[in-house]
Amino acid sequence: MTAFFEYPNAASFGRVLPKTKVYEHAKAGTKLRQLFVDQVDQIVWQYKLAPETINLSATKSVSEIQVFWIRLRGAELDEDVLRAIDKAIAFPIIFELAHAGKRKAIAAYKRPSEADSAKWVVSEYFGTEWEVEDNPRQPLPAALNLGALYDKLLSELIPAASGTEEPVAKRVERMEAVRAKQREAERIKARLAREKQFNKRVAINAELRAVAKELKRLGATATAAD
Repeated sequence: MTAFFEYPNAASFGRVLPKTKVYEHAKAGTKLRQLFVDQVDQIVWQYKLAPETINLSATKSVSEIQVFWIRLRGAELDEDVLRAIDKAIAFPIIFELAHAGKRKAIAAYKRPSEADSAKWVVSEYFGTEWEVEDNPRQPLPAALNLGALYDKLLSELIPAASGTEEPVAKRVERMEAVRAKQREAERIKARLAREKQFNKRVAINAELRAVAKELKRLGATATAAD
């Protein structure tokens, strides 16, 4: 399986998105603009998946899906760059990154805010590893509407809990909790590395084991320090 799909020709958009437009809509400051300059070579609005281009009906939360292709200057891309584009474009986006003959798919789960439908809630980002750019693509998954299609596209980027048919929203919620616990584990390990007193190290290791237990419940792992 791959997170790269054969999008229909009818959905081809193929317009270069000027960085200045992103700056304007995202109200980008100096630091963010410099990230675009240093890391991004070109942004292309590659495909527009909409009722009129792929013959799938819109849903309340997904009226269109955009596919953006970004050619990078190096192998790194700060997520603030992607978040700025997501902020500037009022539709869910699948990003395809390209650099040195390789590609990577990445996206956040993006949905209208329940409190204010004019605003968007953007999750953390989930992506593939880098792979050879000319690897085969898979057919676009069958779906009844654009909302279902969006879920299927994201499903290739966000791992489900083992042995479950976990909905995408639940996957995102769980994976964000996993990442938060993993960050907590790293902070505890850093404290442990600095601590010299035996009794305090025992207490810190107990904290680390508790975090590892929670990560296991969430379907992830953490290694306790000695």
